[in-house]
Amino acid sequence: MDSAQTDKPSLLERLSAFLMREPEDRDQLIHLLHSAYERHILDADALSMVEGALQMSELQARDVMVPRAQMDLIDISEPPEQFIPKVIETAHSRFPVIDGSKDKIIGILLAKDLLRYYAGEEFNVRDMLRPVVFIPESKRLNVLLKEFRSARNHMAIVVDEYGGAAGLVTIEDVLEQIVGDIEDEYDFDETEGNIVSQPGGRYRVKATTEIADFNEAFGTGFSDEDFDTIGGVVVSEFGRVPKRGEEIALSGLRFRVLRADSRRVHSLLVDRIIPSE
Repeated sequence: MDSAQTDKPSLLERLSAFLMREPEDRDQLIHLLHSAYERHILDADALSMVEGALQMSELQARDVMVPRAQMDLIDISEPPEQFIPKVIETAHSRFPVIDGSKDKIIGILLAKDLLRYYAGEEFNVRDMLRPVVFIPESKRLNVLLKEFRSARNHMAIVVDEYGGAAGLVTIEDVLEQIVGDIEDEYDFDETEGNIVSQPGGRYRVKATTEIADFNEAFGTGFSDEDFDTIGGVVVSEFGRVPKRGEEIALSGLRFRVLRADSRRVHSLLVDRIIPSE
């Protein structure tokens, strides 16, 4: 074997040697990691994940939760034929179930359990409910992730100091702080177009859709001088990166955020606003 090859340090050895300076605080550590990236010891994806992991320990549940006003809920009093269209439209895998009030969440319904309804089996929503986990707004994300993993739970309800529901957070929301947006079975297929028609006159739109293409499809007149994509327009109007479920009205259209992480918007649900008589 070539002695030059056997003496060549591994990536881990090179990185360890580079970090032997023992940074005194997090800022110095991040500086060293960026230096490692500039020296091609770390690639961009690895650097982004390490930074995300470091940042996660400083974030709380309130920072990433879906706010109370944007939660998609099912009322236990609703018959399946009434709430199932909502389940299909929102395409979530889990739904908090309330008993008359958003502050009275009695369990979590998994969308897959609705297969029993279609199979013609005896179906009672209350019997299908999974236990609900409540956490304070101040719960640190690194602690929450550990609890999600140990309990094999994927959703928690965030409560305020008075015990009222403030929002919800999922394990996906937490993991996205490290790895960015996580694709699931409800995301766009790569072979699909940027604008896909949905039932009820709605359209699922990729945030990366160029403004000229969006204007042509919807007859709008958004300017492309400041932004290249419709996602850029929406984020600009919010003045921040919106969370999943948030809505905004622009040029006679309603934009609802379908998927977003802390860095960018990924997809939108767009429909026309019908003027009230």
